Amino acid sequence: MTRYLVTRDIRLDQLVDVLMGTAGNGAVEAVVTANPGLAALGPVIPAGTAIVVPELPAAAPSSAYVRAWE
Repeated sequence: MTRYLVTRDIRLDQLVDVLMGTAGNGAVEAVVTANPGLAALGPVIPAGTAIVVPELPAAAPSSAYVRAWE
């Protein structure tokens, strides 16, 4: 885990995308879980907020696929 100090007001999903390379795959949820009280700030994280950036577990490769019509 690393720590990051938010330098400007930014939406949480945008911040996670920049820091972790994705806002999907449970990344936003992992950041919220690692930072109790972060969700109470709302969707925009104010400048000066220190957050913990957890490691995102690697997704297991999937050989299965689903067709849209199934």
